[in-house]
Amino acid sequence: MTDSFSSDSQTGGYSASMNDELETLRAELAELKAEHADLQLLYEATIEHGEAVEDQLAENNQLLLDTQRRLEAELADAGRYVLSILPEPRSEGPKADWLLVPSTELGGDSFGYHDLDGDHFAIYLIDVCGHGVGAALLSVSIINVLRSCALPETDFRIPSDVLFKLNNAFPMERQNNMFFTIWYGVFQRSTGKLSYASGGHPAAVLLPATKDEGAFSLIGTSEGMVIGAIEDMTFDQSEVSVRSGDRLLVLSDGTYEVDDLEGDVLSLEGLANAALAANGSIPSHILEWVQKKSGQSELPDDYSMIEFQF
Repeated sequence: MTDSFSSDSQTGGYSASMNDELETLRAELAELKAEHADLQLLYEATIEHGEAVEDQLAENNQLLLDTQRRLEAELADAGRYVLSILPEPRSEGPKADWLLVPSTELGGDSFGYHDLDGDHFAIYLIDVCGHGVGAALLSVSIINVLRSCALPETDFRIPSDVLFKLNNAFPMERQNNMFFTIWYGVFQRSTGKLSYASGGHPAAVLLPATKDEGAFSLIGTSEGMVIGAIEDMTFDQSEVSVRSGDRLLVLSDGTYEVDDLEGDVLSLEGLANAALAANGSIPSHILEWVQKKSGQSELPDDYSMIEFQF
Protein backbone atom coordinates (compact mmCIF):
# COMPACT_ATOMS: atom_id res chain seq x y z
CA MET A 1 0.00 0.00 0.00
CA THR A 2 2.74 2.36 0.90
CA ASP A 3 4.77 1.71 -2.28
CA SER A 4 1.74 2.06 -4.51
CA PHE A 5 0.78 5.37 -3.01
CA SER A 6 4.30 6.67 -3.28
CA SER A 7 4.50 5.80 -6.96
CA ASP A 8 1.16 7.40 -7.70
CA SER A 9 2.15 10.52 -5.82
CA GLN A 10 5.41 10.78 -7.77
CA THR A 11 3.55 10.31 -11.06
CA GLY A 12 1.12 13.02 -10.09
CA GLY A 13 4.02 15.27 -9.23
CA TYR A 14 5.59 14.70 -12.62
CA SER A 15 2.29 15.46 -14.32
CA ALA A 16 1.86 18.71 -12.46
CA SER A 17 5.41 19.73 -13.30
CA MET A 18 4.92 18.93 -16.98
CA ASN A 19 1.65 20.81 -17.00
CA ASP A 20 3.42 23.83 -15.53
CA GLU A 21 6.10 23.62 -18.17
CA LEU A 22 3.51 23.27 -20.90
CA GLU A 23 1.65 26.28 -19.60
CA THR A 24 4.85 28.25 -19.52
CA LEU A 25 5.66 27.17 -23.08
CA ARG A 26 2.14 28.03 -24.19
CA ALA A 27 2.47 31.44 -22.59
CA GLU A 28 5.84 32.02 -24.22
CA LEU A 29 4.45 30.84 -27.55
CA ALA A 30 1.47 33.16 -27.20
CA GLU A 31 3.83 36.03 -26.37
CA LEU A 32 6.00 35.20 -29.38
CA LYS A 33 2.90 35.03 -31.59
CA ALA A 34 1.81 38.42 -30.26
CA GLU A 35 5.27 39.88 -30.89
CA HIS A 36 5.29 38.33 -34.35
CA ALA A 37 1.88 39.82 -35.07
CA ASP A 38 3.13 43.24 -33.89
CA LEU A 39 6.23 42.89 -36.03
CA GLN A 40 4.10 41.85 -38.99
CA LEU A 41 1.92 44.93 -38.52
CA LEU A 42 5.02 47.11 -38.17
CA TYR A 43 6.55 45.59 -41.29
CA GLU A 44 3.37 46.08 -43.30
CA ALA A 45 3.10 49.66 -42.04
CA THR A 46 6.74 50.28 -42.91
CA ILE A 47 6.27 48.86 -46.40
CA GLU A 48 3.13 50.92 -46.88
CA HIS A 49 4.86 54.05 -45.56
CA GLY A 50 7.91 53.34 -47.72
CA GLU A 51 5.74 53.06 -50.80
CA ALA A 52 4.03 56.31 -49.87
CA VAL A 53 7.42 58.00 -49.40
CA GLU A 54 8.63 56.62 -52.74
CA ASP A 55 5.48 57.92 -54.42
CA GLN A 56 5.99 61.34 -52.81
CA LEU A 57 9.65 61.42 -53.86
CA ALA A 58 8.74 60.45 -57.41
CA GLU A 59 6.10 63.19 -57.51
CA ASN A 60 8.53 65.79 -56.11
CA ASN A 61 11.23 64.73 -58.58
CA GLN A 62 8.80 65.16 -61.45
CA LEU A 63 7.82 68.60 -60.15
CA LEU A 64 11.51 69.56 -59.93
CA LEU A 65 12.14 68.32 -63.47
CA ASP A 66 9.11 70.21 -64.78
CA THR A 67 10.23 73.39 -62.96
CA GLN A 68 13.79 73.02 -64.27
CA ARG A 69 12.55 72.57 -67.84
CA ARG A 70 10.31 75.63 -67.49
CA LEU A 71 13.14 77.75 -66.08
CA GLU A 72 15.52 76.58 -68.81
CA ALA A 73 12.92 77.45 -71.44
CA GLU A 74 12.39 80.90 -69.90
CA LEU A 75 16.16 81.50 -69.73
CA ALA A 76 16.45 80.47 -73.38
CA ASP A 77 13.65 82.90 -74.28
CA ALA A 78 15.39 85.66 -72.32
CA GLY A 79 18.68 84.88 -74.06
CA ARG A 80 17.01 85.07 -77.46
CA TYR A 81 15.44 88.40 -76.51
CA VAL A 82 18.81 89.85 -75.48
CA LEU A 83 20.26 88.80 -78.84
CA SER A 84 17.23 90.15 -80.68
CA ILE A 85 17.87 93.73 -79.54
CA LEU A 86 21.45 93.71 -80.84
CA PRO A 87 21.97 95.47 -84.18
CA GLU A 88 22.36 93.70 -87.48
CA PRO A 89 25.86 93.65 -89.05
CA ARG A 90 26.43 96.57 -91.44
CA SER A 91 27.70 96.39 -95.00
CA GLU A 92 28.02 100.15 -95.52
CA GLY A 93 30.25 102.75 -93.94
CA PRO A 94 31.18 102.18 -91.33
CA LYS A 95 30.90 98.44 -91.86
CA ALA A 96 30.22 96.47 -88.70
CA ASP A 97 30.56 92.86 -87.60
CA TRP A 98 30.36 91.46 -84.08
CA LEU A 99 30.48 88.40 -81.87
CA LEU A 100 28.88 87.86 -78.44
CA VAL A 101 29.46 84.65 -76.47
CA PRO A 102 27.92 84.82 -72.95
CA SER A 103 29.69 82.79 -70.27
CA THR A 104 26.29 81.76 -68.83
CA GLU A 105 22.75 81.63 -70.20
CA LEU A 106 22.45 85.36 -69.53
CA GLY A 107 25.36 87.77 -69.33
CA GLY A 108 25.81 91.46 -68.63
CA ASP A 109 27.44 92.47 -71.94
CA SER A 110 25.51 94.29 -74.61
CA PHE A 111 26.19 96.82 -77.36
CA GLY A 112 24.74 98.84 -80.19
CA TYR A 113 25.42 101.33 -82.96
CA HIS A 114 23.19 103.57 -85.06
CA ASP A 115 23.04 106.84 -86.97
CA LEU A 116 22.27 109.85 -84.81
CA ASP A 117 21.81 111.95 -87.94
CA GLY A 118 23.21 112.04 -91.46
CA ASP A 119 26.70 112.96 -90.20
CA HIS A 120 27.06 111.32 -86.77
CA PHE A 121 27.25 107.60 -85.99
CA ALA A 122 27.06 106.36 -82.37
CA ILE A 123 28.96 103.30 -81.09
CA TYR A 124 28.63 101.84 -77.58
CA LEU A 125 29.38 98.69 -75.59
CA ILE A 126 28.42 98.13 -71.94
CA ASP A 127 29.40 95.54 -69.37
CA VAL A 128 27.15 95.16 -66.31
CA CYS A 129 28.80 93.61 -63.27
CA GLY A 130 27.90 89.98 -62.66
CA HIS A 131 25.86 87.51 -64.66
CA GLY A 132 22.36 86.11 -64.71
CA VAL A 133 18.90 87.59 -64.96
CA GLY A 134 19.60 90.78 -62.95
CA ALA A 135 22.63 91.75 -65.02
CA ALA A 136 20.83 90.97 -68.27
CA LEU A 137 17.78 93.05 -67.31
CA LEU A 138 19.91 96.07 -66.46
CA SER A 139 21.95 95.62 -69.64
CA VAL A 140 18.81 95.55 -71.77
CA SER A 141 17.42 98.64 -70.02
CA ILE A 142 20.59 100.63 -70.72
CA ILE A 143 20.79 99.55 -74.36
CA ASN A 144 17.15 100.48 -74.94
CA VAL A 145 17.80 103.93 -73.47
CA LEU A 146 20.83 104.45 -75.74
CA ARG A 147 19.36 103.17 -78.98
CA SER A 148 16.18 105.21 -78.50
CA CYS A 149 18.13 108.29 -77.29
CA ALA A 150 15.81 108.41 -74.27
CA LEU A 151 17.95 110.39 -71.81
CA PRO A 152 16.33 113.81 -71.24
CA GLU A 153 18.34 116.89 -72.16
CA THR A 154 21.22 114.86 -73.53
CA ASP A 155 23.27 115.57 -76.66
CA PHE A 156 24.06 112.05 -77.87
CA ARG A 157 26.75 113.46 -80.18
CA ILE A 158 28.82 114.34 -77.08
CA PRO A 159 30.14 111.18 -75.35
CA SER A 160 31.02 112.88 -72.06
CA ASP A 161 27.47 114.23 -71.78
CA VAL A 162 25.99 110.79 -72.44
CA LEU A 163 28.11 109.18 -69.69
CA PHE A 164 27.28 111.96 -67.21
CA LYS A 165 23.55 111.52 -67.80
CA LEU A 166 23.75 107.71 -67.71
CA ASN A 167 25.61 107.86 -64.41
CA ASN A 168 22.83 109.90 -62.82
CA ALA A 169 20.05 107.87 -64.44
CA PHE A 170 21.33 104.48 -63.20
CA PRO A 171 22.66 104.92 -59.63
CA MET A 172 23.79 101.68 -57.99
CA GLU A 173 21.45 102.06 -55.01
CA ARG A 174 18.47 101.88 -57.36
CA GLN A 175 19.88 98.96 -59.39
CA ASN A 176 20.36 96.33 -56.67
CA ASN A 177 23.93 97.67 -56.15
CA MET A 178 24.90 96.81 -59.71
CA PHE A 179 27.12 99.12 -61.74
CA PHE A 180 28.34 98.96 -65.32
CA THR A 181 31.18 100.10 -67.54
CA ILE A 182 30.79 101.62 -70.98
CA TRP A 183 32.77 102.76 -74.01
CA TYR A 184 30.82 105.32 -76.04
CA GLY A 185 32.03 106.90 -79.26
CA VAL A 186 30.65 109.09 -82.05
CA PHE A 187 32.10 109.05 -85.56
CA GLN A 188 31.59 112.20 -87.63
CA ARG A 189 31.66 111.33 -91.32
CA SER A 190 32.33 114.86 -92.59
CA THR A 191 35.51 115.32 -90.56
CA GLY A 192 36.68 111.73 -90.03
CA LYS A 193 36.86 112.44 -86.29
CA LEU A 194 35.95 109.83 -83.66
CA SER A 195 35.14 111.35 -80.27
CA TYR A 196 34.88 108.97 -77.32
CA ALA A 197 34.60 108.62 -73.55
CA SER A 198 34.98 105.66 -71.23
CA GLY A 199 33.48 104.84 -67.86
CA GLY A 200 35.73 102.19 -66.29
CA HIS A 201 35.77 100.28 -69.56
CA PRO A 202 38.71 98.86 -71.53
CA ALA A 203 40.12 101.00 -74.31
CA ALA A 204 39.01 100.37 -77.86
CA VAL A 205 41.64 99.28 -80.39
CA LEU A 206 42.24 101.30 -83.56
CA LEU A 207 43.99 99.27 -86.27
CA PRO A 208 45.50 101.08 -89.26
CA ALA A 209 44.84 99.83 -92.77
CA THR A 210 48.55 98.97 -93.16
CA LYS A 211 48.37 96.12 -90.57
CA ASP A 212 52.00 96.63 -89.53
CA GLU A 213 52.87 94.79 -86.30
CA GLY A 214 52.61 97.11 -83.31
CA ALA A 215 50.93 99.81 -85.41
CA PHE A 216 47.77 100.16 -83.34
CA SER A 217 46.33 102.71 -80.94
CA LEU A 218 44.47 102.11 -77.70
CA ILE A 219 41.81 104.78 -77.40
CA GLY A 220 40.30 105.25 -73.98
CA THR A 221 41.28 103.94 -70.55
CA SER A 222 39.82 101.54 -68.00
CA GLU A 223 40.96 103.75 -65.11
CA GLY A 224 37.88 106.00 -65.14
CA MET A 225 34.99 105.67 -62.69
CA VAL A 226 32.34 103.04 -63.38
CA ILE A 227 28.80 104.18 -64.14
CA GLY A 228 26.40 104.44 -61.21
CA ALA A 229 28.90 104.70 -58.36
CA ILE A 230 29.03 108.44 -57.60
CA GLU A 231 26.39 111.03 -58.51
CA ASP A 232 27.32 113.94 -60.80
CA MET A 233 30.60 112.33 -61.83
CA THR A 234 32.16 113.92 -64.91
CA PHE A 235 33.98 111.97 -67.62
CA ASP A 236 36.83 112.98 -69.90
CA GLN A 237 36.32 113.06 -73.65
CA SER A 238 38.93 112.74 -76.39
CA GLU A 239 38.98 112.40 -80.15
CA VAL A 240 41.09 110.71 -82.81
CA SER A 241 41.27 110.93 -86.60
CA VAL A 242 40.09 107.89 -88.52
CA ARG A 243 41.18 107.20 -92.10
CA SER A 244 39.62 105.08 -94.80
CA GLY A 245 40.48 101.41 -94.29
CA ASP A 246 41.11 101.74 -90.54
CA ARG A 247 39.43 99.24 -88.25
CA LEU A 248 38.07 99.83 -84.76
CA LEU A 249 37.56 97.07 -82.17
CA VAL A 250 35.23 97.86 -79.28
CA LEU A 251 35.28 95.06 -76.72
CA SER A 252 34.69 93.91 -73.14
CA ASP A 253 37.37 92.85 -70.64
CA GLY A 254 36.15 89.25 -70.92
CA THR A 255 37.60 89.24 -74.42
CA TYR A 256 41.19 89.17 -73.18
CA GLU A 257 41.36 88.99 -69.35
CA VAL A 258 41.98 85.24 -69.40
CA ASP A 259 44.91 83.24 -68.02
CA ASP A 260 47.12 81.69 -70.67
CA LEU A 261 48.68 78.22 -70.38
CA GLU A 262 51.59 79.67 -68.35
CA GLY A 263 49.23 81.33 -65.86
CA ASP A 264 49.75 84.88 -67.14
CA VAL A 265 46.80 87.09 -68.05
CA LEU A 266 46.46 87.91 -71.74
CA SER A 267 46.93 91.56 -72.58
CA LEU A 268 45.02 94.04 -74.70
CA GLU A 269 48.26 94.75 -76.57
CA GLY A 270 48.65 91.05 -77.38
CA LEU A 271 45.09 90.96 -78.61
CA ALA A 272 45.71 93.99 -80.84
CA ASN A 273 48.74 92.37 -82.48
CA ALA A 274 46.77 89.16 -83.00
CA ALA A 275 44.02 91.23 -84.63
CA LEU A 276 46.51 92.81 -87.03
CA ALA A 277 47.42 89.33 -88.26
CA ALA A 278 43.80 88.27 -88.80
CA ASN A 279 42.33 87.46 -92.17
CA GLY A 280 38.56 87.77 -92.32
CA SER A 281 36.39 88.40 -89.26
CA ILE A 282 38.49 89.73 -86.39
CA PRO A 283 35.98 88.89 -83.59
CA SER A 284 35.94 85.21 -84.60
CA HIS A 285 39.72 85.16 -85.10
CA ILE A 286 40.37 86.62 -81.65
CA LEU A 287 37.98 84.18 -79.97
CA GLU A 288 39.97 81.30 -81.45
CA TRP A 289 43.22 83.02 -80.41
CA VAL A 290 42.04 83.39 -76.80
CA GLN A 291 40.79 79.79 -76.65
CA LYS A 292 44.12 78.50 -77.99
CA LYS A 293 46.21 80.69 -75.69
CA SER A 294 44.17 79.74 -72.61
CA GLY A 295 43.42 76.14 -73.49
CA GLN A 296 39.76 76.82 -72.66
CA SER A 297 36.87 76.35 -75.04
CA GLU A 298 34.48 78.07 -72.59
CA LEU A 299 35.73 81.40 -71.26
CA PRO A 300 35.16 82.55 -67.66
CA ASP A 301 33.51 85.84 -68.66
CA ASP A 302 31.32 87.15 -71.47
CA TYR A 303 33.14 87.56 -74.77
CA SER A 304 31.92 90.52 -76.80
CA MET A 305 33.58 92.45 -79.61
CA ILE A 306 32.43 94.75 -82.40
CA GLU A 307 34.63 95.33 -85.46
CA PHE A 308 34.12 98.51 -87.51
CA GLN A 309 35.75 99.22 -90.85
CA PHE A 310 35.81 102.83 -92.02
